Amino acid sequence: MNYYKYLIVFTALVLSACATPKRGDVEYAPIAPVSQTGPAQHNDSIYQSGSAWYLLEDIKPRRVGDMLTVTLQEKTDAKKLADTETKKATDNEIAAAKILGAPITASDREILATKLVSTYDFKGEADTQQSNSLTGSVTVTVVEVQVNGNLIVQGEKWVTINQGDEYIRLRGIVRPSDIGPDNTISSERVANAQIQYSGEGTIANANEQGWLAKFFNSSWMPF
Repeated sequence: MNYYKYLIVFTALVLSACATPKRGDVEYAPIAPVSQTGPAQHNDSIYQSGSAWYLLEDIKPRRVGDMLTVTLQEKTDAKKLADTETKKATDNEIAAAKILGAPITASDREILATKLVSTYDFKGEADTQQSNSLTGSVTVTVVEVQVNGNLIVQGEKWVTINQGDEYIRLRGIVRPSDIGPDNTISSERVANAQIQYSGEGTIANANEQGWLAKFFNSSWMPF
């Protein structure tokens, strides 16, 4: 049965290595805006609703297909220190049994007297520290407007640098009142934010472990 378990883990690692994100993913494709007006009426007037410029209109997104720029301001710092020390000592002594008031002996030694002594001492220390920072910006589109007016946004940005591609993907919920007058919002204000930043290509492959090394470093490795 252990062979089947290792085979399943091996297959999962291989598939995960192959499941790299690609450009043009339908899941992150921009949503086309939905028309809110009827067909244009050409009545020989200077004003035409189909080509009007709304000079005083608020530029903040409020419809499906509108765009919004998210400023990435992510920074996390975590530190954990643990110090554990335990000690335990046990001392048990069983007196020798007697028959008719006399102990049982062999070669003038009591053979049923028993004494047990055990000592346990453990000390463990752990120190963990992690820091991450991500800055930049990515423009996303509105894919859904919730009943309360909040906007579900998503989008991605791909940049080709030398022999590799870098990408940023973002998805989350935005409250219109948090959007600035320049149509930007901080990533700290995005609810249920899902941010991915990674890359693919020669440089990314050089910094990634192979599937066999991942298997030996996984928790499924018995040694």
